Amino acid sequence: MNTYRLILSTIAIILFTQCAKRAADGKVSEKIISQVPFSEVKVQDLFWSPRIETNRKVTIPFDFQKCQETGRLDNFAIAAGLKSGKFKGKVYDDSDVFKVIEGASYSWQQTYDPELDAYLDSLINWIASAQEPDGYLYTARTINSDSLPDMGGSERWQKIHRFSHELYNVGHMYEAAVAHYQTTNKRDLLDVAIKNADLICKTFGPGKLMGVPGHQEIEIGLVRLYKVTGDEKYLDMAEFFIDQRGNAAGHTLSTCDDNIYYAQDHVPLVRQNKAVGHAVRAGYFYTGIADVASITKDKSYINAIDKIWSDVATSKLYLTGGIGSVRHGEAFGNPYDLPNENAYNETCAAVVNMLWNHRMFLLHGESKYMDVFERTLYNGFLSGVSLSGDRFFYPNKLLCKSDCQREPWFETSCCPSNVVRFMPSISGYIYAQQDKDIFINLFIGSTTQVGVADKVLTITQRTDHPWDGNVNLVIETEAPVEAIFRIRLPGWAVNQPVPSDLYNYLKPSQGKIELLINDLPVDYKMEYGYAVVERAWQNNDIVTLNLPMEVKTVIANSQVKEDSGKVAFERGPVVYCFEGIDNEGQATDIKMSSDVSKDYAFESDFLQGIGRIVFKDKFHQSLAIPYYARANRGESDMTVWVPISD
Repeated sequence: MNTYRLILSTIAIILFTQCAKRAADGKVSEKIISQVPFSEVKVQDLFWSPRIETNRKVTIPFDFQKCQETGRLDNFAIAAGLKSGKFKGKVYDDSDVFKVIEGASYSWQQTYDPELDAYLDSLINWIASAQEPDGYLYTARTINSDSLPDMGGSERWQKIHRFSHELYNVGHMYEAAVAHYQTTNKRDLLDVAIKNADLICKTFGPGKLMGVPGHQEIEIGLVRLYKVTGDEKYLDMAEFFIDQRGNAAGHTLSTCDDNIYYAQDHVPLVRQNKAVGHAVRAGYFYTGIADVASITKDKSYINAIDKIWSDVATSKLYLTGGIGSVRHGEAFGNPYDLPNENAYNETCAAVVNMLWNHRMFLLHGESKYMDVFERTLYNGFLSGVSLSGDRFFYPNKLLCKSDCQREPWFETSCCPSNVVRFMPSISGYIYAQQDKDIFINLFIGSTTQVGVADKVLTITQRTDHPWDGNVNLVIETEAPVEAIFRIRLPGWAVNQPVPSDLYNYLKPSQGKIELLINDLPVDYKMEYGYAVVERAWQNNDIVTLNLPMEVKTVIANSQVKEDSGKVAFERGPVVYCFEGIDNEGQATDIKMSSDVSKDYAFESDFLQGIGRIVFKDKFHQSLAIPYYARANRGESDMTVWVPISD
């Protein structure tokens, strides 16, 4: 982390804060919580660094190869006139290429790769050349203007409210462009994104086209462009698309069309209070709302998104952090309808659940959102990719009797490309800052620098999390720095697995949280789930956090009928499961007695290093492994929840 990059980052934050003060309508907060950008955090972690490296060495090139084999890359070359041929694939396939570029850009920040740099330059040249003169970018239409695949419509924007994905695709392009620019300082892709976004702003809005994207995502991309450029029209455009949702006069959907619920288009946002429809579309939508609200502090947005979040947290969230229980429509189900064997839990839904909860944290500054983020990160998300980095789950079941293996690719491969872009971006979710308040949200070995007033504070985090509850924060500074540390005390460490009564521990933990500075216990106050410590930080100060790491028995709310009479197990943020391969070939027949003993041990040479739990009772012995590590040793049945008896 050099001083030059820190200065650039500080200037960007100042410019963004100035741009955010839109005093005309009185909606803007003078103070915002900002994530410490991924580009300012170096991850050096025993758990995550190998996974990020596997993503770099295996998953990124693997996904690019699959994009090549399936025509996704050539579509840009053909649209640019650099190759001949017809469009291949689905109209939304452009988005996969953008997501892999985004992931490659994040990855490059951790480890520079000159071959990847050159490859991205050539690919971005194809994309720029495929862009039409006015900024339009949609390879399916450019290539096949007379015979566009059915989902696209015969004219531009004709089916954006249904399935054309014209706006969805470029939303991902905006995100990729910002990531690439932040990593490389190159404007090639950013200029393509800006040219396209300017076209969108000229095309949509009052007195223009009034439609809304059927598949949300562009809202997030527009806000990211706004943060980089300071151009308010992008923020205004994101607000427009949000406000148009549910306004029947603005587009052609009928109120009796099922798609209005599928796409969260049934009523205007301000009247929405439940999570409905396609879970991934919903997650992108809710993320975009929270993005805008964190800047504008629009109370109508905040009121709506708070109610929707509460609906999910209290009745529609899996223990693994997964969302979207219904296979038909890949959708949210009814409250407490959380099936295990028929669970859908798309990997993409886990990604958007993390994006949404992180934005909710930036909006409110409460740790409960990062509790959900962490639970999803170690379980619902990490389950989506194999330890080898080249096999993926689309749905993530909690009970599997057959068909339990990951696949190398899918016809619709949003999940592999979402894994690629999220894995190396983890560095951007560890820390956040609001003036002199510094948030430590995730326990991941890393180093970052933050500016407080006119001074620089370097923080190095050292931990063996999630297997160990000890976390050390080592401070370096040339002069004392007055700052407030806000250290998240996870819900699982204070006997609350999720921020509701949806899940509870059968027996409360007796373990205590310890917080020390330079080996001496420190008094701290609790605010919104954070241990708050304010002092003049000195060079070589060390903050030590010790979290209790007991094996916990989890029970579900009695309204979750699927889990009645059953228990699950977790340790720290990690949810466990049973596989037949470890349990005499049959995991789904396992039963537990209430007096079962639990012996935990870490095995460094087993499944790339995992903590495993051995259960012993009067009936038999069983072995459990982390849910994310399942399906890495061949075909086997699996279950998270097991019956319990006296």
